[in-house]
Amino acid sequence: MGTKRTRFSEEQIIGVLKEAEAGAKTADLARRHGVSEATIYNWKSKYGGMEVSDARRLKELESENAKLKRLLADAMLDKAALKGLLAKKF
Repeated sequence: MGTKRTRFSEEQIIGVLKEAEAGAKTADLARRHGVSEATIYNWKSKYGGMEVSDARRLKELESENAKLKRLLADAMLDKAALKGLLAKKF
């Protein structure tokens, strides 16, 4: 997944999407906020229909998921290292 840091907070992104829902044209929004139309379509697919609290929760869950993946990777490395030590011993 692209973890390129965005210059926009969830609040700002949802604000832009609310303007779109209110009838603003994607091209106009893109120009006004200095992003590409593709960016706005990506935001719509990720945040469309969300409230700010939902977006914050999504971000927390993504962060938690990344932490758990790192913990799992560390545990797997430890297990592999222990297996290697045991193999040498016997």
